[in-house]
Amino acid sequence: MSTPTAVPSRRAVAVLLVALLLTAASMRSPLTGVGPVLAAVSADTGLGAAAAGLLTSLPLIAFAVASGVVPRVAGRLGVQPTVVAALVALVAGAALRWVPGTAPLFAGTALIGVAIAVTNVLLPVVVRTAFAARLALVTSGYLVVMQLAGGVASGTAVPLSAHLPGGWRTALAVWALPALAAAVLWVPLLRAGRGGPAGARRAPVPWRSPLAWAVTAHMGAQSLVFYCLLTWLPTLLRERAGLDPVAAGWQLTLLQAAGVTASFVVPALTRGPASTRRTMVGAALVELTGIALLLTATGPAATVLATAGVALVGAGGGAALVLALAATASRAADAAGAVALSGMAQSAGYLLAAAGPVLAGALHSATGSWVPPLVLVAVAATAQAVAARRAGADEVVRTAG
Repeated sequence: MSTPTAVPSRRAVAVLLVALLLTAASMRSPLTGVGPVLAAVSADTGLGAAAAGLLTSLPLIAFAVASGVVPRVAGRLGVQPTVVAALVALVAGAALRWVPGTAPLFAGTALIGVAIAVTNVLLPVVVRTAFAARLALVTSGYLVVMQLAGGVASGTAVPLSAHLPGGWRTALAVWALPALAAAVLWVPLLRAGRGGPAGARRAPVPWRSPLAWAVTAHMGAQSLVFYCLLTWLPTLLRERAGLDPVAAGWQLTLLQAAGVTASFVVPALTRGPASTRRTMVGAALVELTGIALLLTATGPAATVLATAGVALVGAGGGAALVLALAATASRAADAAGAVALSGMAQSAGYLLAAAGPVLAGALHSATGSWVPPLVLVAVAATAQAVAARRAGADEVVRTAG
């Protein structure tokens, strides 16, 4: 498997870090802006609830399908060249999604999903190999940027769609700009021979490892919780708690801002294997507490209860995401194993998560209530807590080859 080589000069390290952070800024924002404008998308395109939920589930399906192929592609091209190709594909997907019609909308969304799948799998490997001495710090840093950009995209989607030509299509397309900037910065590193050698050892996917499956289950469960809320939280809060569209969109920003805060705190809470496991389980329990508050968010205190619930789910989810991605690196024996484990966790994990938004939309359509979708999310958070106990074990996944 290809791994990026160490970058000798400080300037090259700085350029790589900035490119990595810009890549992170494009890994969630093209998706998080969809929820707040979902009503406008449905009105313009005539999509029903389940089909609208597919706009969030489709990238997750793309994550699942593409993640298993990423190690093979990166083995041929090199890790960093593959990341650059993904950034170009993300920009192309955003442009396609801007074209009127439902077919370009879904095709562009799928292409964006494939592009993000590549960066999901390979950025932890870039961090492990190029910033090994600061693995936790740089991992937390790029996740903070990813969540900040995602939160801003959520909060600004409705205002931008009201003021920009092209409405919601342009409001979603603007978040391809960080990907374009990242690609521009990364290309000189590739020309300088810093893209990492292709054809290095590729580890087999550890399908038979119980520990690998625990990491995968943890990844899938925390992703299902996040993407269900990413898709339906603004609509849920408008219908159940009486918030207006702008306020509901900013609640989605709060969800991600709380995650950013948790991302800063996680490194201080995970000083060893025992504390890492406790933090992984605790993050899921915090999410469950927040979901319980969302279930009670009706009546005069609805806004207060919803805000508290959103903040808790966001904090727990932000911590869980850091720990899930760190587990794909720390549970592996070497860089090649990290790519294999990351590919497995994100392929099977996101396949599980992809069912969430569509199932939540179908449950709401069938019952007319948001209680069944919230119960679905609570069940996923419970499964996340169970998987965390094994995924946080002080062990590594052993692979042959």
